[in-house]
Amino acid sequence: MLTRRLLQLFVGLAMYGISLAMFIRAGLGLDPWDVFHQGVAGRTGLSIGVVVIIVSFLVLLLWIPLRQWPGFGTLCNAVLVGVFADVGLALIPTFSHLGGQIGLLAGAVLLNGIASACYIGARFGPGARDGLMTGLARRTGWSVRVSRTLIEVVVLGVGWLLGGSVGVGTVVYALAIGPLVQLLLPWFMVPAAIPRAGVPEPDTGGQLTGVPVDPAGAEPLARNA
Repeated sequence: MLTRRLLQLFVGLAMYGISLAMFIRAGLGLDPWDVFHQGVAGRTGLSIGVVVIIVSFLVLLLWIPLRQWPGFGTLCNAVLVGVFADVGLALIPTFSHLGGQIGLLAGAVLLNGIASACYIGARFGPGARDGLMTGLARRTGWSVRVSRTLIEVVVLGVGWLLGGSVGVGTVVYALAIGPLVQLLLPWFMVPAAIPRAGVPEPDTGGQLTGVPVDPAGAEPLARNA
């Protein structure tokens, strides 16, 4: 079971990074956090993958006052998504024809949904950005939806001001990714270990033992994006 979990984690994170590159090459708009990443990359001259990694670790610093603890998957996410985003950008050409852009966008959304279901299902802990969202909700008493909306509106606005790409892809992602992950997640969810009677379940080091779902938003609360 551990082998399957690790495989799902690493394959999922690799696919997530590639899907980010596909969104960028489609040129039709990015999700809020990646609008921010792209804006920072454009202003600093760093690759978007490097920016994703740096921002991930900066966000993890915000976990400290929220008393959040990263899992193994959290740390892998912080590094591997950015690495594979840069790999994807090196391999995937830019599409100038609208039909190609639409096809690439659709493929990016589908791949992102599969990737999310893979590493959420591996149960190795939330990504830096989702941990910030759930930690803020827990500490403030706000709903996860309110916390997520507040954070994503802020990063979207800042990213747009920095020159990040906002467009139809931003809307498509927002509407499609939650239901898509919800549909795919049962196929990839690794069953939680059931401890033997009288034997306490081992400490997971702060990583998730289950993946709660926001019923209002039909979206997992532990997406590692």
